[in-house]
Amino acid sequence: MIGQLTDISSAPPELIASASLIVETRGREFVEITREVEQFVMRIGAESGALLIFLRHTSASLLIQENADLTVREDLTMALSRLAPIGAGWAHELEGADDMPAHVKTALTGVSLHVPVIDRALALGTWQGIYLVEHRHRPHRREVLLQFIGSKHG
Repeated sequence: MIGQLTDISSAPPELIASASLIVETRGREFVEITREVEQFVMRIGAESGALLIFLRHTSASLLIQENADLTVREDLTMALSRLAPIGAGWAHELEGADDMPAHVKTALTGVSLHVPVIDRALALGTWQGIYLVEHRHRPHRREVLLQFIGSKHG
């Protein structure tokens, strides 16, 4: 036996709620959005269910990553730049030399996350945070869609 299931619970979906979160980036950076996502869960009165987080862009991405040590994000930025460097002979450069590398970084990291909500809280690990990762060098206005499906508190 590989593992054992514990704490199985079920409830019919009572609540479907959606919102849009606008994030202004300053250029290539990790922007932690955990607090804003938690506020959405609290404001809608979510108890338990599934939270989908979706980014409506192709040159930025979403990640769940360590939020305790800044050097983790610095190293991830360096690693992604090594995997998809500017000036690597990309054919797509209509929007600038950093655009195609940004698309590759997004393809590697993704634009959607699923986070369980249990007992009115995001079921993140101790050192996990939710990040919008801006892969372009200049500032952008990014839209993140949040959608919860599950049970209501009270």
